[in-house]
Amino acid sequence: MTVHASAITSNLNEATAIAPQLYRLLRDRIVHTELVPGELISETEIAREYAVSRQPVREAFIKLAEAGLVQIRPQRGTMITPISTNAVMDARFVREAIEADVVKLVVERRDAGVLAELERQIAAQKRVADDDVDGFVVLDELFHRTLADLAGKSYAWRVIEEVKAQMDRVRYLSVERLHVRLLIGQHEAIVDAIVAGDAGRAEAAMRTHLREILKSLPEVAKARPDLFGAR
Repeated sequence: MTVHASAITSNLNEATAIAPQLYRLLRDRIVHTELVPGELISETEIAREYAVSRQPVREAFIKLAEAGLVQIRPQRGTMITPISTNAVMDARFVREAIEADVVKLVVERRDAGVLAELERQIAAQKRVADDDVDGFVVLDELFHRTLADLAGKSYAWRVIEEVKAQMDRVRYLSVERLHVRLLIGQHEAIVDAIVAGDAGRAEAAMRTHLREILKSLPEVAKARPDLFGAR
């Protein structure tokens, strides 16, 4: 395996469990196509790269396999898996089912503090819209997680995180092709409906937003067929 120069080796906090941190770092590298389908990674080399023992690496690999991001092949190594179109579609379905209800709950719970926080986040997204795709992806994630928190459904967001790894891979690739301001406009439509106290409109706006990937997925698959496997 090639050790990538952009790997962040200084982000591990020895005061907390190492395996979950490794999982998150490796997950991000796969989502950002720094580690690509078909590439082999080994416990030994990852342990050396991050200066840790092999046990937390093994645990991280198992969690990556559960997320469908790697295939652990005994005696043959661990391989980064191709993007599965079916897995992307399943994750989108789960997200829409959960987040459509989440925004309706936010409408019920809205107050001045909730509205101010959502409007602050929209403003932050607009500041990075034209020149910081990575920054927008982080803020997009924060926006959706914040809605779940405001609805009192933090556990629901954890469920989404467990299933959306493949969707995140496509989202990262597609956000470069979509005008980021289109996505921000969709976020604004969600917030505007919440401000208006219109649960039906908030739900519809969220569904529209989460169906955007239905348009971008075929385009990404056509542009980067090397990243995709069988459905």
